Amino acid sequence: MLRFSDKRRVFMATMVAGTLSIALAGCDSKPVFQGTDISGTGLGRDMAMVDGAGQLRTLADYKGRVVVVFFGFTHCPDVCPTAMAQLAQTMTLLKDEARNVQVLMITVDPERDTPEKLDAYAKAFNPSFTGLSGSTAQLLKTAQSFKAFYSKEPGASRDEYTMNHSSSFYILDQKGDARVLVNGNASAEAIAGDIKRLL
Repeated sequence: MLRFSDKRRVFMATMVAGTLSIALAGCDSKPVFQGTDISGTGLGRDMAMVDGAGQLRTLADYKGRVVVVFFGFTHCPDVCPTAMAQLAQTMTLLKDEARNVQVLMITVDPERDTPEKLDAYAKAFNPSFTGLSGSTAQLLKTAQSFKAFYSKEPGASRDEYTMNHSSSFYILDQKGDARVLVNGNASAEAIAGDIKRLL
């Protein structure tokens, strides 16, 4: 009969325990994102804006789907259309998984972007996209919840102003928790990769 010395038994037990702990650690490992991990920040919890049908929307309305939030406005000459086109390409890359993703464009210019106008603008990039507008007070509370920056830049006349705003993408998981902050210049492949890690 094979007998092990006390030292050998201790060594084997240590090896087994070490291997088991590594395996278990692998099971609990967090996904590694290409964007900045913002898990646990609670960003966006106070979102409350109006959709194209006049319905007040909060993150609770989108539970069960990964949500991508972008702040912009319809009069934006380049940054916003480029960002929305990137998100449209992202949805193409996701293929069948895109049905589990909701893109929300939130206006930083509610004075000109009515809920109907913004929703039509968002849907021009992809029919599944939703545009959200509302009152200046609703925007302020929602933007503060995401810690999103925006400011009005006066122009030659009262109606010719533009808006400065942050251009990052916020990705929230299927429970409505903020998980990733992606640079506005990120590729569609990078955005799709981070979304897939949450599906």
